[in-house]
Amino acid sequence: MDASPTLSGPVVLGSVNDEGFTSLRRAAAPRAQRYEAGRALRDRSPRSEMAHWRPPADRPDPVTTVTESHAGRVPRLIPVRIGRMIASPYAFLRGTAGLMADDFAGLPHTGITPVICGDAHLGNFGFYASPERELVFDLNDFDEAHTGPWEWDLRRLVVSVYVAGRVNGFRESACGDAVRHCAEEYREQLSFLADQPLLARSFDQLNVEAMRSAASRASFRDEIERAARRARRRTSDRALPRFTERRDGTARLVEEPPLITRIDDQEREQLAEALDGYLNTLKPHWARILGGYRIVDIAHKVVGVGSVGLRAYVALCEGSSPDDVVFLQLKQARRSVVAKHQHGALAWHRHQGQRVVEYQQALQTVSDPLLGWTTVGDQQFYVRQFRDMKGAILVDDLNAGALADYAGICGYLLAKSHARTSGASIIAGYVGGSDKLDDSLCRFARAYADQVERDHAALVAAVRRGDLPADQ
Repeated sequence: MDASPTLSGPVVLGSVNDEGFTSLRRAAAPRAQRYEAGRALRDRSPRSEMAHWRPPADRPDPVTTVTESHAGRVPRLIPVRIGRMIASPYAFLRGTAGLMADDFAGLPHTGITPVICGDAHLGNFGFYASPERELVFDLNDFDEAHTGPWEWDLRRLVVSVYVAGRVNGFRESACGDAVRHCAEEYREQLSFLADQPLLARSFDQLNVEAMRSAASRASFRDEIERAARRARRRTSDRALPRFTERRDGTARLVEEPPLITRIDDQEREQLAEALDGYLNTLKPHWARILGGYRIVDIAHKVVGVGSVGLRAYVALCEGSSPDDVVFLQLKQARRSVVAKHQHGALAWHRHQGQRVVEYQQALQTVSDPLLGWTTVGDQQFYVRQFRDMKGAILVDDLNAGALADYAGICGYLLAKSHARTSGASIIAGYVGGSDKLDDSLCRFARAYADQVERDHAALVAAVRRGDLPADQ
């Protein structure tokens, strides 16, 4: 394991004192000045420092951290969450964004804080439909999105690449190659976009054809085709026979305990009222269109890994005929795991569902037009389409070469998302054109992958001892 870095604890560095980006009457600092400000950050926070990881002596027990994260979740679903997390080190990583954020908060970072995903791993990129019904590929999970250090997103992404490679049985050299390709694509795309007009970079997106062209391996091009076909089939009308049954001429959602369960009439009425409130958060055109549907049924549906145990519902809405349907998903939104490290105990955001929506729209080139938010009692939610051509690349189906291709695409997209908010020129100046950052991140990813495996083993041991229940 690498020795400790020479800098102890977080090092937050200043950036350009920029009064632009807040008024059309003031100019932002010139791009060249911002780039040089980024280069200057290397003197106080060398890129080589990003290579190091050694757990601090007072690092909390990972099992305790996981247990504490269950506060406020539905108790009967805790075993489902634990069961999913012990499946593999990669599954454990997916469920521990908070643990990783706590670790990263103690590492040096430059102080450049665009909007970040907060949970950038390989599984949080995927296909979905644009408002024009084109299939696009982008970041697609924003529960933890927040302003924060860009390094945290990139660190989490490269660690997920290394861990996924190990879980798939690849050699260490292949895992390292995939990480380097990810970091290189991030660095090169960020530098490219930093030189583009601000408005132009906001339109950059990746469709299926462009994604296929970027793939260098035939095996990965084949996986893209398979994943795209699966995604195109995931629409509301095709979901009808999978998720519903008809009773007395009325459609209702099918129970699949513990993953899909019915709710009582009082909870259903609360959710229906909240969905009326949600309409007010949509653009007028989409609110008017969606107002032409009526709620037929609502059920609780478990989703994800890290989100298991939070409240999540699916609402079946029917239009002018039984086959004219829309599935809406309500997902509980809580404070981002990044937030406490950015501004302590005081929340910036009045509504966490609104935070998710606004930051999703900031990071994605195009977003679900039915994305909105609402409140149910004292719980905050965001709302989106449930079946809208959503799909993912199955990481466990990839060979080593395909993983490197996919890691590169994810690095490219992460750079695109960061460049859409602020600080692109400063970050580009810091990362530079050499492979120093790539090598440092490869060393870090390997060291932190060891940490993920140790933490996963600790959780598995706790389950075997009977300390935690697990439903597999």
